[in-house]
Amino acid sequence: MSTLPPCLECQSDFTYEDGSGLLICPECGYEWSDQAANETEPNERVHRDSAGNILQDGDSVTVIKDLKLKGSSGVIKMGTKVKNIRLVDGDHDIDCKIDSFGAMSLKSEFVKKI
Repeated sequence: MSTLPPCLECQSDFTYEDGSGLLICPECGYEWSDQAANETEPNERVHRDSAGNILQDGDSVTVIKDLKLKGSSGVIKMGTKVKNIRLVDGDHDIDCKIDSFGAMSLKSEFVKKI
């Protein structure tokens, strides 16, 4: 069993070490030093609104532009206030409930922290 770390780019477990101390991923071709792998820490993602403010769970935000709802003829108007947001990982990084629309996901680039 290999004790080498997985690839930093593609997370492949098939990394190998060449003679000069470099680790190499045969799947994506990424090369890095063993020392860099030890210094790397998993970073927690920071969610920011359209103005660059850091968002946290439970914040209240305002929609900064009209947003068309996919699969519906409804529109969330600019200035709509959204309370008690929940941050999630993914393309749409805010889960929330909007009055008269229900539960939905929003992108943080289209909201502004109140």
